[in-house]
Amino acid sequence: MSAFHFDSLVWHWPIAIYLFLAGASAGAMFFAVLLKHACLKDQAYRSGFVQAACIVAPVAVLAGLGILVLDLTKPFEFWKILIFYNPTSVMSLGVVVLMIYQVFMFAWIAITFRKPIEDWCRPRFALITKLSEKLARYEPSVTGLLVIFSVALGAYTGFLLSAQPRFPMLNNPVLPLLFLASGLSSGAASALLGGLLLKGNPNGKEVHFIHRVEIPLILGEIVLMFTFFAGLILSGGQSKMAAFTAIGEGFWGWVFWFGIMGLGLSAPLAMNLFMTATSKRKFSYVAGTACLSLLGVILLRNFILYTGQMTVS
Repeated sequence: MSAFHFDSLVWHWPIAIYLFLAGASAGAMFFAVLLKHACLKDQAYRSGFVQAACIVAPVAVLAGLGILVLDLTKPFEFWKILIFYNPTSVMSLGVVVLMIYQVFMFAWIAITFRKPIEDWCRPRFALITKLSEKLARYEPSVTGLLVIFSVALGAYTGFLLSAQPRFPMLNNPVLPLLFLASGLSSGAASALLGGLLLKGNPNGKEVHFIHRVEIPLILGEIVLMFTFFAGLILSGGQSKMAAFTAIGEGFWGWVFWFGIMGLGLSAPLAMNLFMTATSKRKFSYVAGTACLSLLGVILLRNFILYTGQMTVS
């Protein structure tokens, strides 16, 4: 049995990329909202980090949907999922969450960038200016619902896999929380890396704020990882076998210990703590930390997807 090809394999890497992109989109919007309301207020649209998050979020979620559609057996029948909903189907409920999330995502972006949009549209498109003014009245409601559906989308990426009773490692109640936390982490990293590329200040207040949130978030991921595998091992039987198959010797064991726990979690945590202690952020430190975090989340999605299907109950 190879690392990527085995008899019980149902899902492969495109699904892992879709789960990564959906989580990154949700995480980017979550941190964009945090930056605006806890740090930048009405000047949020000027921040390169908020701009990056508002670019990453729609691009990632639309790219993820594209990958999902192309991976279907009959991609041209995807429209049926958008119209015919099955309340007992995790996939169907996920599509509902994804669609509603996008509505509030674009509405919040329009509200946040209202000033530059109106300045450009006022002499050209008076109707858009009026619609923008009306939409801005509902900012608190739009923001609250966006946060709710961002969290729901981040957790859904785990629920999609956990609703598989034949795979004991995937059928784990901790998985939605683990994927939510890692999705938030990838969103933060995307906003940081994109913000730097948009000439954001690596020692600015946005970076300091994100790092203050990111440190406990990474610690939470480590705790959730321990809880995830401890639960499997203590359950015994096929669950215990699934855990040791995943984190034991071999290719996926190296991916877990060196790639995820080492490069993806421990290294960014150490670098964040170092930057916090020195109170000085540099482009290379912030960009390097963000790249390692993104690498860790991508590896985690593939690791869980593949190793979770290796052991059947």
